[in-house]
Amino acid sequence: MAIIRELTADDWREWRALRLTALAEAPHAFGARLEEWQGAGDTEARWRKRLTDRPFTVLAEIGGRATGMASGSAPDETATVALHSMYVAASARGHGIGDALIEAVTGWARRSGARRLRLEVFDDNQSAIALYRRHGFTRAGTVRYPRLALEMVREVRYPSPPA
Repeated sequence: MAIIRELTADDWREWRALRLTALAEAPHAFGARLEEWQGAGDTEARWRKRLTDRPFTVLAEIGGRATGMASGSAPDETATVALHSMYVAASARGHGIGDALIEAVTGWARRSGARRLRLEVFDDNQSAIALYRRHGFTRAGTVRYPRLALEMVREVRYPSPPA
């Protein structure tokens, strides 16, 4: 069973290790490149800033080993939270880690008063698109990076008050 744990800037080493693994293992899934986060870009201040700039970042662990991560931005002026840096290690895929990470970000978005979640995913990342569709995300448009990405959105559902 996975444990989902919220990170703070003091957890930068753990996030750094998994982020570098993600960028090395799945470069096709991210807009960022491994080399951008290594060398001169590999500083404690930068890693801490990233965890501070995104007010919600979670790490999934199985047996004490980091297996996944996701972040949420602060709600914008339209009450939308952006889901960022979603990653599940290849060895942990198919075990509900992605589901747990999306639910963690969704719960945080709800507590933050968000009405919508949005994300961008490269159009050739079919397994990620399928995961997002299972969680109610629908295509809202396209974004042109060096490659085509889909913008996907979903409403944040709030529980109905008791009758």
